[in-house]
Amino acid sequence: MESGSEILRQRAVRMPLTDREAERTFHENMARLADGGVRKSELLDDPNVPLPDVYEDELAAIRRSFEHRLQQVAGENYDTVATAYLNGERDDWIGALAAYYLESYYRLQELYTVDEQIFFLVILRYPDSFTVNFSFLTGDVSSVAVRCESTAHVAAELDGDDQEQLYADCQYSQHKVAEYLRESVDRMRDEFPDPETTPFEQRKYGGIVNVTGRNGPQFAEVLDTLSPDPDRFDDTVSEPTLVPEGPEAEDAKEELLTDAEVVL
Repeated sequence: MESGSEILRQRAVRMPLTDREAERTFHENMARLADGGVRKSELLDDPNVPLPDVYEDELAAIRRSFEHRLQQVAGENYDTVATAYLNGERDDWIGALAAYYLESYYRLQELYTVDEQIFFLVILRYPDSFTVNFSFLTGDVSSVAVRCESTAHVAAELDGDDQEQLYADCQYSQHKVAEYLRESVDRMRDEFPDPETTPFEQRKYGGIVNVTGRNGPQFAEVLDTLSPDPDRFDDTVSEPTLVPEGPEAEDAKEELLTDAEVVL
């Protein structure tokens, strides 16, 4: 879907939070995302799980989430809905969101098989809505990231002591990333607290940025909080819509990425 590329460029989905049920669903989705970070850290700490399997496990969970979201938005025939929107045969928010999520879904298929590709995710909570921004870029993740290496992706053939040292180094780097993710997940949960137990004033703003990149055998991770701009929106929404990615995402890309270009 070459025509789908432009729908992702510097755009985000804005979802309304109009009632308690919407608030609850949003919180539960963020909790599942945090649980995924915990599982990832546990797999990274397991010396019997190769690094590619860790990321494939994460990718499988993301696929399931995308399929669920697409079916919620557009039904079982979401691909037909998305194609109709991209071909100009329909012009509604259902078609727009189906196209946005489906294009992201396609990009995720090649995330860990294509070298030097970066997955960039920003989720921001505002008083009456939240935004989800997916970006797929080439380039590198800045020194802010934590990194680990995969023995399965190292091109050199090593023997004896060198091979054992490489394995030990990779295990150590994976352990450090696992430790970083566990600490970051706790902060992530704090950004999106339970609406049943947290006053509105304490939960109406929150945000995270998640970056995963691969450069050869090396994988880079960023999972951090991000402060929403309270002046970003001067209107309310009653239905989902596509919006510009926002100044928060732009600033995060400047800070966290180097030589980044959008994948077309």
